[in-house]
Amino acid sequence: MKFVVIGGTGLIGSKLVTLLGEQGDEVVAASPKTGVDTLTGEGLAETLSGASVVVDVSNSPSFEADAVLEFFRTSTRNLLAAEVEAGVGHHVALSVVGADLLPDSGYLRAKIVQERLIEKSSIPFSIVRATQFFEFVPSIADAATEYGAVRMPPVDFQPIASDDVVRALGEIAVGPPLNGRVEIAGPERFRMDEFFRSALGAWGDAREVVTDPHGRYFGAEPGEHSLVPRNGALLGGIRYTDWPARTVRR
Repeated sequence: MKFVVIGGTGLIGSKLVTLLGEQGDEVVAASPKTGVDTLTGEGLAETLSGASVVVDVSNSPSFEADAVLEFFRTSTRNLLAAEVEAGVGHHVALSVVGADLLPDSGYLRAKIVQERLIEKSSIPFSIVRATQFFEFVPSIADAATEYGAVRMPPVDFQPIASDDVVRALGEIAVGPPLNGRVEIAGPERFRMDEFFRSALGAWGDAREVVTDPHGRYFGAEPGEHSLVPRNGALLGGIRYTDWPARTVRR
């Protein structure tokens, strides 16, 4: 089988390319760095020729609301059209747990647009919604920092290691299309403010973590359970306390 990983040079994509390649399949890492641009369509037809499965783990270079909407809407339309022409049999996309529960977030509204385009396409699909990656914990703290304090809401939080995300994507990519969604999350659930208080302490970060009921995530105020999966989610095996990089601020 031939797999094409859109966003194949990024954090998730590069690991997925390696994983699928170890199974003996043909795998192509597609990104602007390799001459494939889903926004312009450059290189798509050639890259998708003969592909059985496309896994889209690409992300917008800008999180500004209009820019991120333009990215996901245009790139997904271009990609799906090229897949139809190439006869691709399975489209796998990485999305975000709770995307439909936080409409005030421009980024998450754009992810919902992406999901709906995939659902309306004629191509069999699987949408994989993941919680926040361990690797992004420092940037989440930075985005929540105001006047030197990290303002975090007291809501449920269940981050996941990127290696667990990659394993789940790999299993779904080689299996039959779900024609629906599946959620994946880490094995442990925390309260978000308490988690970040502990995480910053492990980095030796002196910033105070303030419990703020109006604290925001991706521009929206999350509800108590809007960042965690519903029943039936796949759970990763790597605990944050066992993750080797947890004490290193990236």
